[in-house]
Amino acid sequence: MSHRSWYSWVINSLVNGVYCFGFLFMTPQLFVNYRMKSVAHLPWRAFMYKAFNTFIDDVFAFIITMPTAHRLACFRDDIIFVIYLYQRWLYPVDKGRVNEFGQVFEEEEVSLEEKKEQ
Repeated sequence: MSHRSWYSWVINSLVNGVYCFGFLFMTPQLFVNYRMKSVAHLPWRAFMYKAFNTFIDDVFAFIITMPTAHRLACFRDDIIFVIYLYQRWLYPVDKGRVNEFGQVFEEEEVSLEEKKEQ
């Protein structure tokens, strides 16, 4: 691919770097799930938000004219999402683990039970 100037080369390189590192930043959760052989509890609202967001990205990737690199970046989310769904099916849900939003659900259940007893 020939570039018109060094400026277009820099912009293209930075955009490709953002796409690559965006993919790399999504993978640590998958690795942690694999190492711990469990999945952190994810509320259905948050899970449905992720599923809806992935679906909308795909729809717009098909409808809107865009560069191929950006279209592939939209579909990389699907790869991560499918692997996460597979891990959710394969591993048990650990409510004591902190999820990506910083919430622990087992402690909340214990504190609610203590409040009911008082």
